Amino acid sequence: MARTKDALQLPIAVAFKTSDRSNAQTKVKVFKNRTIDQVLEDKLPGISDKAVVLEIGVGSIFEARYKKKYGIN
Repeated sequence: MARTKDALQLPIAVAFKTSDRSNAQTKVKVFKNRTIDQVLEDKLPGISDKAVVLEIGVGSIFEARYKKKYGIN
C-alpha cells in the first residue's frame, strides 16, 4: 500500500501486555504517523520485543474502546 495522506490521518490503536505473564500490565498505544503495514511489520517505539499484542484497531474509536475493555484509566 502506498503511503498516502489519507492513510496517515487515521490513528492506529494497539492494545498489548508488557510480557507473557498472567499479571503483566496491559497498555494501549496510539500511532498517528504510521500506516497499518508499518505497525504490523516493524519494531515500534514504546512496545518491547517481549510484549504480547492483544488487539489492533484502525480509527479514532478504538483507543477509548480498548481502554474501557481492559480497564485502563
